[in-house]
Amino acid sequence: MNRLGLSPEPVVKLENYFRDPFDNAVATARTCYSPRVVTSEDVHKDERARRRRDEIAESIYKAGHHTTIQHATFQFILDKVSRQCIWSFLHSHPFYNSEQVSQRYVEVSPENFTVPPLDENILPLYLETIRFQMEAYKELMGILEPVIRAEYEKIFPYRDSNEKRWASALKKRAQEVARYVLPVATHAHLYHTVSGLTLHRYHRLCEQFDAPLEQRLVVGKMVEAVNEVDPLFFSQIEDVIPLEKTPEHEFFAARTAEGGLTDRRAFLKEFDAQLGNLTSRLADYKVNGQASMAAAVRAVLGLTAESLPEEEALDLVLNPAKNPYFGEALNLTTLGKLTRTLSHPHFTFQKKISHTADSQDQRHRMTPASRPVLYRQFVAERPDFITPTLVRVSAEATDFYNRTMETVWKNMALLLNKGVEEEFVMYLLPNAFPIRFYESGDLLNHHHKWTKRLCYTAQEEIWSMCRDEVTQVSRVFPEIGKYLLPPCGLRSLAGTQPYCPEGDRFCGVPVWKLPVEEFERVI
Repeated sequence: MNRLGLSPEPVVKLENYFRDPFDNAVATARTCYSPRVVTSEDVHKDERARRRRDEIAESIYKAGHHTTIQHATFQFILDKVSRQCIWSFLHSHPFYNSEQVSQRYVEVSPENFTVPPLDENILPLYLETIRFQMEAYKELMGILEPVIRAEYEKIFPYRDSNEKRWASALKKRAQEVARYVLPVATHAHLYHTVSGLTLHRYHRLCEQFDAPLEQRLVVGKMVEAVNEVDPLFFSQIEDVIPLEKTPEHEFFAARTAEGGLTDRRAFLKEFDAQLGNLTSRLADYKVNGQASMAAAVRAVLGLTAESLPEEEALDLVLNPAKNPYFGEALNLTTLGKLTRTLSHPHFTFQKKISHTADSQDQRHRMTPASRPVLYRQFVAERPDFITPTLVRVSAEATDFYNRTMETVWKNMALLLNKGVEEEFVMYLLPNAFPIRFYESGDLLNHHHKWTKRLCYTAQEEIWSMCRDEVTQVSRVFPEIGKYLLPPCGLRSLAGTQPYCPEGDRFCGVPVWKLPVEEFERVI
């Protein structure tokens, strides 16, 4: 199989960066052992200083003292990067910041997708499938338009949905759902900011599942861009670990192809049976989480259990009427002494959400997950996809949606039968493909995610996931659960008006009056 490159190639531009990043790294290292702050100018002022600089840089890198190269930060503009690459690599770890184009709010252009290096006799089928998905995206938006309009009028009965000023709101809701049929090969453009340490890690592990070719191209261009402004920064860079040497690849190589397929089928059956009808199942938690948090509150304040009972301790931290931090636009909980006690309760969830919903979930970087090698959850003869609520309420949309998925799976199976590598066939997976995984985190960071994503303006699937999680946590820890609310609910308890902070984006439902277990929505 030809592996020369992708078409079009990803675009990488270094937009902003630290001045003298290499010298700065050594200056920070020397400062640790100096009676004064050592500057970048100090470490390169003469030949002797530069020789010492290079020796220190090599020594601390080899010793694993890498915080020095974490100071330098690099901001890249990325374009023509696939959603698959972003999900699998760029957003699969906690140490980055991104702002990328949203498929919810920006209509996708049918020309923007990644084409892997395929043989000439195979390429037409790949392109045909992509174009089919792009056309289905447009057609599904049209099918959904009257359904969305009807639901919108139920929520806003005094608005004329035919008025031009509401057209954008209706279109965005159609785009949000229609994107489920788009391939993960679809391009995105974004700002992506990382530290020098993360860039070193990117380079070392860029050849891993699920898109090693694209990942290596993107990271290689990042490294080249930094080399242009500071040729010394990557003087200690290590060789890329080949895909064949990663533990995941070595494990799969020891299994027969047929055995691997049997394993996949069995895994899907077992995982889905455990999950049942839930989007996210509370699989594990610290059984004394509520008591531990209360004890931590007392330790912060220097009080006994007798002077501050458990219920009062939890109420002091979680009740917005007593804790003004929950009324702040900034998330201050990691800095507040009392709110840091939320870090003690801990939860693990078993989840099944679409590729597109998980791309939002993984942006909550402090609730980390062990996401899969994607092709290991793919079975060619079994169309496997998430269906949004809005599609399910329309028989016409459901029929069209199901037929679209069946065609995509049929074409993917044909490509696999022609010998195309699974890495490249996976680019055709629709955004609707389910990601099955486990995710863990403490209450501190789950609280932030739940608060933001329980808002009715959040994407429907991730909203449903958070509703499942909050409902289950509330059953085991009711004193915690009663304060797990969307922003309007917290503001209502705090007496902050208006209760909804979204302004013109108000969902139209007085959600603050409803318990979470009664939350329901279609759009």
